[in-house]
This record gives sequence, C-alpha cells and structure tokens, in this order.
Amino acid sequence: MGTQLFCASSTRILCRTALFLATAAIGAHAQSVPKTTTGYRISGTVINAASGEPVRRATLAVLSEEADGHIVESVETDNDGRFSLDGLPAAKFPLTASKRGFLTAFYDQHEGYNTAIVTGADQDTSGLVFRLTPGAALRGVVTGDGGDPVEGAKVMLFLKPHWHNPWDRIRNAEETTTDDTGAYEFDGLAAGEYLIAVKAEPWFALHSSTIGNRQPETEANATLDVAYPVTYFDSTSDKDSASPISLSGGNREEANINLRAVQALRLTFEAPVNQNGVSVSPSIQQTIFDTTLNNISTGNPVTHNNTDEFELTGLAPGHYELTQGDPPRVTEIEVANSQQIAPNPNSPAAILSGLLRSADGSALPDNMKVFLTPLDETQNHELIQTKVNQGKFSFDAVPPRNWELWAYKPDFPSRIISLTIGNRTHPGNQIAVSDKAIQVSATVSFSEMRVEGFARNKNGKGQSGVMIVMVPKEMAAFLSLARRDQSDSDGSFSLRDVVPGQYTVVAIQDGWELDWGRPEVIGRYLSHGVAVTVTESSSKLLKLSEAVPVQSR
Repeated sequence: MGTQLFCASSTRILCRTALFLATAAIGAHAQSVPKTTTGYRISGTVINAASGEPVRRATLAVLSEEADGHIVESVETDNDGRFSLDGLPAAKFPLTASKRGFLTAFYDQHEGYNTAIVTGADQDTSGLVFRLTPGAALRGVVTGDGGDPVEGAKVMLFLKPHWHNPWDRIRNAEETTTDDTGAYEFDGLAAGEYLIAVKAEPWFALHSSTIGNRQPETEANATLDVAYPVTYFDSTSDKDSASPISLSGGNREEANINLRAVQALRLTFEAPVNQNGVSVSPSIQQTIFDTTLNNISTGNPVTHNNTDEFELTGLAPGHYELTQGDPPRVTEIEVANSQQIAPNPNSPAAILSGLLRSADGSALPDNMKVFLTPLDETQNHELIQTKVNQGKFSFDAVPPRNWELWAYKPDFPSRIISLTIGNRTHPGNQIAVSDKAIQVSATVSFSEMRVEGFARNKNGKGQSGVMIVMVPKEMAAFLSLARRDQSDSDGSFSLRDVVPGQYTVVAIQDGWELDWGRPEVIGRYLSHGVAVTVTESSSKLLKLSEAVPVQSR
C-alpha cells in the first residue's frame, strides 16, 4: 500500500504522519542497516521539481512499513543527483528524500498519499525520478498610519484548499509576529495559494468606559480611542476582497501590509440573570477562517440606572460571535458601530445530546470523544468536541447550521455510519441543527477491515501512482464511508478501516486534481469499477479476486 500520511475521512488533527517520523529519524542521523552483497536495489535520480536540475547531497531513505517507520537503508545522492540503495530484501518500502532548503517528501507524493517501492525478482525499481520541491518564502513589512512600522503585530498565513478533498477548509498554516522594523517572514513553504491576515493594536490607543460611575470620556481620550481592523493583503479589511498569493517551489515573494486606525467601538449589554440570580457575563470572539483571534470577556458588571450592565470597549469593526445567557445562546453579529445589544439574541444555540453505540454490540472503548465539524465549507469554525461517558454525550451550545458528527479515540479506527433522530434513521454522519434541542442515537463502527488489490492498465501491468477510491453504495454516507489510497510501484493498494457495506472500487490515473468528493463526479467512473461487499463476518483482510482497471481522468 502507499503510505497514507493523513486520514481520508475528516479533519487532519486526528492523524499521525509517517512523514514526521521519517523527518525526525533522518534529522537524528539514524543508523542504517549495513549493506549486503545480495538483495535488491532501488536506484534513480533526485531532481529539483522547479528547475529540473539534479539535487546533490540529498538524503534518500527507505523506511519499514512498521508503525515506527524506522530507516532500513539511507544514502546521499552524488554530484549528478544519482542514488542507489542496495542489498534490500523483497518487500515494500516507502521512499523519502530530504535536503535543507527543500520540502521533505515521499516518492510521488499527492496530498497525504504516496507510492511505495516494491522490491522483488520481477520488479524493476531502477531509473526512478524523485522530484524534490524547494521551499518557498514569503516576507513583508507591516506599517501603520504615516508609514511607521508596527511592532508585535500578529501575522497569520492561511492556505487555501488546493486538493479536491471534500473536508478541506482554508486553514491556518503558520503564524509569526513582526519585529521592531515591522518585518515578518515565512520560509520553507509548500507550493499553494495563501492569504495573509494581520491583527494588531495601535500602541497609542486608549480605551475608556462611558457607563456607570466611571469617568466620562474626554475629547482627548476619544481621539485616542482607536483600533486596527483585521487587515488582509493587499491592505483591505474585507476578507472577501483579500488578494491571494500564489507560491510555487522556490518562490520568494513580498507582501507589505498597511494598517489604518479607525474609531474603536463599544458594545453594552443589559446583564441577563441565571436561575440563581447571578448576572451572566457575555463573551465575544473574532474568528478568521478557522482561527480564533481573541476571546474577550466583559468581566464584572456595572450597576447603571438600577440595572447591571456589561461593556466591551476597544473593538475594531468586524464579524464577531457573541455568547450570552444561561443556557448560552450564540449569535453572529457584524459590528459596524457602537451599540446596545439586546439581552436575548435571536439565534439561540441548541443542546445536542445523544447515545453512542457500536454497530456490532461490543462495548465502547474508554476515553472516547465525539466532535462536530461544519458541513458547509464556507463556514470555518473550529470543531466542537465533548467526551463520551458510558455511551452518552452532550453538546451544550451548538449554533444552528449543518454539521458532521465524528467519533474519535487515538489509534482506534471509528466511523459513525448512521444517525437516528426520533423514529428516522439515515446513513452517514450529517445532522442539521436548528434552535431546538436534538436527541440523536449514533451508530459507530470500529471495523479494522483492510481491502487490498491491484490497479492494472490495459496491458495488464500494474500501474503506480494511481488514485484509488472505494465508493459506498449509500451515497448519503459518502463523506464518512469513502476510502482512498495511492497505488504502489507494482500497482498494489490497500484501503484501511473499511466499514461493512457495499462498495465500488475505482482506479483513476492522474486523478489527484479530480473533484472526487462530489458524487456526480466520482459517479462517472463507477461503471468500470469493481464491486465489493464487506460483511461483519469478514476477516480483517479482504483481497480482491480481480484487478481494478485504470481509467483516465
């Protein structure tokens, strides 16, 4: 099987990467097994993916397929970029390459998948071309009004989705802060399309209160009551107008950003009181794509006109998420001017509770968690998670929208395969939340079934580097049940953690740019795929009796 670097199911925070292990091992100069005079050879050339020139003194390593991914053999390229790894047993080896200034990668890597090299008597493993991509760099200067440098500004780099993965969102790639000259720099970046956002406070800003017994705001203070809105490249405060920056291997780009101070805004609240008669403090947070910039609490209330009030000061105009009340109610607000906020927002958060049960009736493992991710890819909220206690779980404040429900335990495959709400059961893990409490029963599969096979071209030969997709018959459960892999050098593949059900396996050449997550797109390939039925009584390994024909994209 091609080494899978990331899970093909959901958020990537759930997955360990073999690439990390390989990088750590090579960086630590792990001792390799001495060469022998017998065995098989993996050889080829490492070239610069951007220029096509050979890469000298790059480190090549073949790794074991064991969980620790230890180095079996390693070697450096010569002045012409050539390498040869000798004395290898007949086996399947992930092949990795690294060099300072380049991105460590696996052979023929796509997204979280790669092609492992299969050695043996009938395998040609010579003449490989390993394309190693140089890291890109992005630098710039953040200035304020008058062109003065802004020191200590938080600069956030976001990567736009490139791979056609239905779970991908704009994600926070890196963060840094500006130095005393306002300069920032990101290096070692992968090729892709990036967005930059800057959050900073004017050093001279002075925020004062206008409620209760506090000192009234003076004219001088009002002049200094300013804030910087979150600003995107190219110097706009509208995220929809942010200019993307395209980087390819080895690029060195510059992106300067100018911040403009605006009048700071304040929000005041009449304090809601909980059942114990205690004023409940609201909180507000600003989220950019999938990153929370700040979470501001209002602190203690101020009594004004015999009513407890809270106040938030120093806010920049922008989009915020407000939580207040007991039970908490969440509403999204666009803050364009100072205002009084009603004590009861119109968009209450719902309580979502339920029961988690296994598909085969077995006991749930300890320390499981369930979490929600937004289904709508235009929403980039952080996931909401909670613990499972004796099969029960509860989310206290879920904003109204469409979500996916996932179960998780480290190193323990788990997939929610159906949800029951009321008397209706539907396959998959999607759930619509409105303003009403929801009770759900979620069925989770702990299947460790592995489906193995071969992708072969029209000549009957194994095809390497092909995208393999296992498509469930129940398309409503496509996102949670589909599996992917990349074929190895002999055309073999392995699909892991397959849930019992009916599937079709397809092999698509050059399919990595395909929008495969859309059922109407992947559906075009099903008629030439191989049908597979997986049952609860199946063993942990199912080998396909017929090869999967390779189709063109």
